[in-house]
Amino acid sequence: MAQSQNTPARGRPPVITRERIANAGIEMGLPNITFVGLSASLGVSHMALYKHVPSLKELKRLVAEEIFQRWEIPKVCGKGKDDLKDHLVALVTSLQDLVKSNPGLPPYLLGRSASTPQITAKIGEHHKQVADVYGIPENRARWIVATVAFHCIAVADTIYSAAENDSGLELGHVADEAEVEAEFSQGMNALIVGALFILNKNDDRVS
Repeated sequence: MAQSQNTPARGRPPVITRERIANAGIEMGLPNITFVGLSASLGVSHMALYKHVPSLKELKRLVAEEIFQRWEIPKVCGKGKDDLKDHLVALVTSLQDLVKSNPGLPPYLLGRSASTPQITAKIGEHHKQVADVYGIPENRARWIVATVAFHCIAVADTIYSAAENDSGLELGHVADEAEVEAEFSQGMNALIVGALFILNKNDDRVS
């Protein structure tokens, strides 16, 4: 009597979702993402991943967009322009941490060609909230938030990418990192004070 052959049961192939792609990409880090590496992390073939994302450029944009969407912008709250400084300081602190924790993200926040409609929409909604809560025109809210955020992201990227690339800036020592970040904070506070002065000066001219 012939023995029946036991064939191993085949499970369903792993499901490729935006969330799983983003989680794997965030864990790898934007600069390190490759199709082969990310597909291996998902347990799928790189050809299967290609069916969901057409290029490495789009793959990185997807991950960058998801990082930004998951980031919680500090709450816009207060009674008027006197509280705007506190919000800008909180924004700087949060953006600094976002850049530090996600190497490779700044180009997607600073460059229009690299950004996505979803990133742009989230930024625009924040500008509108700042205008509404602090009682300033939306174009001025956009100016002051964009000015502070741009310089924060650019300087933070310079600091942390230099350390990451071992280009002479050693932030491995706690004392060195604390000193650099203290100077960064001082510079950003000076920028915020100056930007608020310009904003208030322009308002005085209008009134």
